Amino acid sequence: MKYNELEKRLKKAGCYQEGNMGSHPLWYSPITKKYFKMSHHGAKEVAPGTLKSIIRDSGVKLIPHTSKKVKT
Repeated sequence: MKYNELEKRLKKAGCYQEGNMGSHPLWYSPITKKYFKMSHHGAKEVAPGTLKSIIRDSGVKLIPHTSKKVKT
């Protein structure tokens, strides 16, 4: 998942940016009532460990959408 897509999904789930922590944006999740850091890397892929941490701290289920063809 790319950072741009992750940011869109977090916003859709109700998370929002509260400010900055150094050079990283500080986000807030109303689901978990936790703050978490994210980066500004745009079209770059989010590292698996980073994504796992963001999912845990945000409480948002970020299952990637796949378009599988179903045989009939």
